Amino acid sequence: MRAAHLVGFLALIGLSACGAGKRDITLHDLRTNSGKPEEFAIVPNKPLQEPESFSALPAPTPGGANRTDQTPLKDAVAILGGRPERLDVGTGVPASDTAIISSASRFGRDPAVRQDLAADDLAFRKRRSLFTWSLVPTDEYYRAYRRQALDPYDWMERFRRAGARTPAAPPE
Repeated sequence: MRAAHLVGFLALIGLSACGAGKRDITLHDLRTNSGKPEEFAIVPNKPLQEPESFSALPAPTPGGANRTDQTPLKDAVAILGGRPERLDVGTGVPASDTAIISSASRFGRDPAVRQDLAADDLAFRKRRSLFTWSLVPTDEYYRAYRRQALDPYDWMERFRRAGARTPAAPPE
């Protein structure tokens, strides 16, 4: 009788673990289990600046960006000589990219291709993670996509045997 209770209890725990934590499948599991705050997620605000004219202050936008908010991606693009305003969402296609976009879509294009690919990829990851549970959270990304990964050194050798000039690569 005691063994039947133990088997029933273990089955209940196993069934409850099957559905826990698998509702939102992300590409990488970047959680830390230390219980401490992430050092790199804590970023101080930029220093406050006095505007040139207090009468020309913009109206506040709920949920919008502040002048003192950190913008590390834009700052990096500006330091490297790029145009940080191109990182803004909703700016549309820049005039400099219209020629390449029209050339790439000359045989037609599906406007919902990103949403379709995201839905297909989510279904693929759900199928792959059906029986991959563990007591410790792990990153399942490389295990899910290992059959689709290419060996760069194998392909470099294939191209070299075909006569293509390939750049040097670090040793394996």
